[in-house]
Amino acid sequence: MTAASRIAVVRALHGLGDMLCAVPALRALRRAHRSAHISLIGLPACAWMLERFGSLLDALVPFPGFPGIPEQPLAPRALARFIAAARARPFDIAIQMHGSGTVSNAFTTMMRARTAAGLYEAAGERPVGRFFPYPRRGSEVHRCLYLARALDCPADDDAVSFPVRDEDRAKLAEHARLQDLLDERFVCLHAGARDPARRWPSRRFAEVGDALASAGYRVVLTGTAAERAAADEVAAAMRRPALNAAGETSLGAAAALLERAALLVTNDTGISHLAAAVGTPSVVVFLASDPERWAPLDRARHRPVVARGLTDRPLDGMRCSRDRIPRVQDVLDEAFGAMTGAYGR
Repeated sequence: MTAASRIAVVRALHGLGDMLCAVPALRALRRAHRSAHISLIGLPACAWMLERFGSLLDALVPFPGFPGIPEQPLAPRALARFIAAARARPFDIAIQMHGSGTVSNAFTTMMRARTAAGLYEAAGERPVGRFFPYPRRGSEVHRCLYLARALDCPADDDAVSFPVRDEDRAKLAEHARLQDLLDERFVCLHAGARDPARRWPSRRFAEVGDALASAGYRVVLTGTAAERAAADEVAAAMRRPALNAAGETSLGAAAALLERAALLVTNDTGISHLAAAVGTPSVVVFLASDPERWAPLDRARHRPVVARGLTDRPLDGMRCSRDRIPRVQDVLDEAFGAMTGAYGR
């Protein structure tokens, strides 16, 4: 890809993990186009990407919605205004990094950038531009990097990152209920997830919490405000006391908390990638999603515990029957293994 002065990256996904998985590819894009103005066409809720990764991104352009893309309700007038503005001042290249491109390639090509690029389903028609077959296997990080390399952006660094700042640590230290915790050994349990099918039962999280508390760790329950109910269920089911901080920390303070934790036990949700970004060992329970695609890359430090049957057919959207849900002991084996560097099974 020749040097470009204006680049658009289409990734209108809401998840924390969805966006963090794209960071290595964005790093590669920036290295190849150091002086370019790079705009993320994404959801307003992902403004934190611009705030945290200002060296990689120069602007966040709100995604106006598009038929078939569920993350943002379609607003026809907003879409018409967006397309008109994009065509009036075309980007040098518009890169579809939203997924396989079944719908998002149509949105990307409608912008009429000088070059459109992205991934496409090999069984379908290849759009005009620099489009490459969508990999059916592999991690989301490597899917994005595959596209970056195909676009002549050398990429040999697949580390997910998240910059934790001194002000994040200061906010954490000022938290009335968390400040005393920072001098103790503690672990974090995250029982929430946007998709209820991805939530390991609260009582099993509670059993893990009690076992870790018996081993000498304070237990902190994390989550967003929307996940507070799941954390409350775990706290109510535990025999030992836990500090329930769900909904009480900003993203930056949550990252500062994680970097001090001995371990995170979580469902397959965005905080697993945040733990990987700050270097905290983790155990990630997979019930209804693809561990090959979504588990953090370092499987020694970040241990996926997978519902039986998922490893044979790793497809997003699978549902797990009750008899296949991972056992508490499976999670505990991996928890102590992740903290000590040993393998539990």
